[in-house]
Amino acid sequence: MRLRQAVIGDIEAISHIESLCFPEAEAATYEQFKERFNAFSENFLVLEDKDVIGFINGNTSNIKGLPDAFYEDASLHDPSGDYMTVFGLDVHPDYQHQGLAHTLMNGYITLAKERNKKGIFLTCKDHLIGFYESFGYKHLGVSSSTHGEAKWNDMYMEI
Repeated sequence: MRLRQAVIGDIEAISHIESLCFPEAEAATYEQFKERFNAFSENFLVLEDKDVIGFINGNTSNIKGLPDAFYEDASLHDPSGDYMTVFGLDVHPDYQHQGLAHTLMNGYITLAKERNKKGIFLTCKDHLIGFYESFGYKHLGVSSSTHGEAKWNDMYMEI
């Protein structure tokens, strides 16, 4: 297994994994991933075992939180911002429950520390609150997000 920065050639695999991990209403499309990658490729990490089997990505901004607008508008990325976000942490279903999501998240946290960011914001579903708390994220409450018409929880980790 190797954790590395994603390259444009990984977008097809990333998009496929996303479609396996999230319902259609919540999953980013191939075109959205291309747009995001072009705007903030430095925030895309992949885990590979010959092929890409997982990824994590998100933008950077000075906004304290993860507003739904970020999902739709990659131009809101500000590389000099103080906060990183997590749009998605996905592991191919054939490789889940092997600690690989931990590897991806720890790599992303390392990026945030190396870049002297103040923190990382994400949203998650109820059953994942404890998972993210295990990294040091704090549950901030139910999110105002309506992304994919799902119920989300706001989480924040201070770096």
